[in-house]
Amino acid sequence: MITGVIKNKIDKIWTDIWAGGITNPLTVIEQLTYLMFIRSLDEKELETEEFENMTGEKMDKIFPQSAAGQSMRWSKFKNSDPRDIFAVISQRVFPAIKNLKYGKLPDFDEQGNLLEIPEQPGKADEGNTAFARYMSDAMFLIPTPQVLQKIITGLDDLYEHDIADLDMQGDLYEYMLGKLATAGQNGQFRTPKHIREMMVELLKPTPDDTICDPACGTAGFLVSSAEFIRKNYEDTMTTEQWEHFAGPAFTGFDTDRTMLRISAMNLMLHSISNPDVDYKDSVSKQNEISEKFTMILANPPFKGTVDAESIHDNLKAVTNTKKTELLFLALFLRMLKKGGQCACIVPDGVLFGSSKAHKAIRQELVENHQLRAVISMPSGVFKPYAGVSTAVLVFTKTGAGGTDKVWFYDMKADGFSLDDKRSEIADNDIPDIIIRFHNLEAETNRARTEQSFFVPKQEIVNNGYDLSINKYKKVEYVAVEYPSTQEIMTNLRELEMQIGHEMDELEKLLGL
Repeated sequence: MITGVIKNKIDKIWTDIWAGGITNPLTVIEQLTYLMFIRSLDEKELETEEFENMTGEKMDKIFPQSAAGQSMRWSKFKNSDPRDIFAVISQRVFPAIKNLKYGKLPDFDEQGNLLEIPEQPGKADEGNTAFARYMSDAMFLIPTPQVLQKIITGLDDLYEHDIADLDMQGDLYEYMLGKLATAGQNGQFRTPKHIREMMVELLKPTPDDTICDPACGTAGFLVSSAEFIRKNYEDTMTTEQWEHFAGPAFTGFDTDRTMLRISAMNLMLHSISNPDVDYKDSVSKQNEISEKFTMILANPPFKGTVDAESIHDNLKAVTNTKKTELLFLALFLRMLKKGGQCACIVPDGVLFGSSKAHKAIRQELVENHQLRAVISMPSGVFKPYAGVSTAVLVFTKTGAGGTDKVWFYDMKADGFSLDDKRSEIADNDIPDIIIRFHNLEAETNRARTEQSFFVPKQEIVNNGYDLSINKYKKVEYVAVEYPSTQEIMTNLRELEMQIGHEMDELEKLLGL
């Protein structure tokens, strides 16, 4: 966990950037991400040099050995004059990292022109991280040498005195991502960490799982899955499992290249150096992936529509609609292997919408697969970003049915106030949800008046595949006995007499 001191230092860096004229939180994070990446390249080079000195073995280097190449290293320029730092980063480092290839930065000629690294036919570009692949259209926007120096000094202070390990780097980045306070234009907004962790706890990923988020945003679900795997399996993982963990285990798609850069950096800071993070419109014909993943965790965009012509035909065959929240459910089913699990967030309208498309996707889940749980969440969970009411669906792809009954849970509290402040409070249903979900046998005889209960499949079918908890929940009304009118009048007269008596006593005391 990062401390209040570290948070204050991050806030100071953030304030310095804002004071320099960059006020879009996404742009602030993007610019900080570039600088963190630049610093990480030099850290990696220093580790390589230390290894060479210890073993005498020559290793491939990231930075060119020329004077121009070495000037791009963080450790070389960080203490220079602010104007020199600005010139080096804007004119050399930034153009170089946009052309990183085979794990190496290009050099510059005597006139300062970038020398492209020649293609090496037959050699895979293994040295490049997922983050580096999305640097080609990046822009350096730090406005002045003074602002840049403050950021570099602040980051260096954090890394040298406060950031002890990769876990803490990941926590630092999560804290920065928490400052993203606006929803995306297409209905995307960041899923709170505790909700992501709850969903991961419901599915319990293992080192052998292949996990995907087809609308990954900042890669929060992939990071939470990685943290769960490390926490529960780190001491027993094999070399092959660690290699799987470093990249192939995690896949994310998004249509925003800025988000892809941020998600790749977020994953890299959580030990996932080369995930399959790709620019892809998941519900379009561009995406042909089918039966590839064992697990999907996602919060797909709500309230969005897509061009009907671009939607993949096999998704329209399941639910003929342009609504993204329905198309993504069909997509999850297609992309999962048989036996694969999914936990996803949907707006309440998916649960009870009366259109043919709404009913079709609910029928598909109930009749052809195993819908395991519907967890209704209070509308304040996504505040201050959005006040939409949502639910978590948990299902397993079977292709052969398996829904005998569905478990419903009415979450009333998530550990935070449900207003815009989202202050931490004691009331929290999440631990109870996780415990009950993993012991569903004990839920069989729960009454409909309780917070969680089962509903038989046939009852759901009879109700048009309605999955809203209020359709099945029963409310117990407790009879309240009120006093009769005569009793109320008698009490009022007695009260009036008592007041008059006390007024008389007060007048005596005052000598009136």
